[in-house]
Parts: sequence; structure tokens; C-alpha cells
Amino acid sequence: MSVIVDGKTRLTYEEYKHFPDDGLRHEIIHGEYYVSPSPSTDHQNASRHIQFALYEQIERPGHGQVFDAPMDLELSPTDVVQPDLIVVLNHRRDIILRSRLRGVPDLVVEILSPSTAERDRSLKLALYERHGVPEYWLVDTDNRCVYQHRLENGRYGAPEERRETITFSGATVNLNEVWGRL
Repeated sequence: MSVIVDGKTRLTYEEYKHFPDDGLRHEIIHGEYYVSPSPSTDHQNASRHIQFALYEQIERPGHGQVFDAPMDLELSPTDVVQPDLIVVLNHRRDIILRSRLRGVPDLVVEILSPSTAERDRSLKLALYERHGVPEYWLVDTDNRCVYQHRLENGRYGAPEERRETITFSGATVNLNEVWGRL
């Protein structure tokens, strides 16, 4: 059921569950509805290769799980998003439900697309910071770099720009291999 926040009606996960299964990415952020078209082939290639590297070094050895889109991440009743990749380490595994992830994961990865880049850089950055996501990667396939945001004292500082490798929880992603596949 929708809720009233700051005098406005906001959508919740209850409405979200009834959105169409039409191949588009549906999200609600602070109770407002967003929809995006399917991503490009470069986007999908980058996602697959980053996911594989994280899977091999995090999930396969049993340190956590790596999820790819579409996967619902419910950060609050009025914040339900579908990041490109999500990593949940074992210490947070209680957020993994059969229907979705509910709570804060350890890492969120968004791959920039023309239709979502501005939202990923601003609205989602603020959303993940507000909810305390420890690490947020913005993958820019056009410029062949990843902007690594790390939460410190409840805030994301200036991102570190990674072009060759990026690490998370002992896992290293060779970005040269990712860019070489695009």
C-alpha cells in the first residue's frame, strides 16, 4: 500500500510487485517510479565479465553471493532498485530472501547507460549513501573506467578512478580484461 511522505503519495514494494514483467527495468526511489529500457551489448558484456570475476573470487570460495540484474533490492519500503550487480558477503546473508534482497548489501555496481547515467551518478549515489551501502561502483564503459565510492563516516567521498584493476573484499577485477571484451 502506498504511503504519504512529506505530503506526497509514495509507492512502496507492495505496488512494485504488480509492475509488469515486460523486460524493462522498473524501480522506485523515494516512492517515485522509474523505468529504463534494456541495456546495450557493451553494458551487458561489462556486467558479465565483472560478475564472473567477483563470482570466482567471492561466491565460489564461499565468502558470499553475487547477484545480477534483474534482482530486486529493497532498501526500504519506498526504495526498490535493480542494480546491475550486487554482492552480499556472508555476514549480511540474512538480507537474502527468496523473492528479493531486503536490506543493505556490501557492494552495488551500476553500469552507466545513456538512459540511466544521470540517475546512477546522482539519485542512486545519494540513495546508496543514505542507506549505508559500504561500496558503490559506477562503471563507465565509454571511458573505460570504474568510479569506486567507499562509505566513510556515513558519506561517500570523492570516488577513486580505476582503469586497470579494482578490488573488493579480497577480490580483484582485471578491468583491462573487461575493456578488452567490449
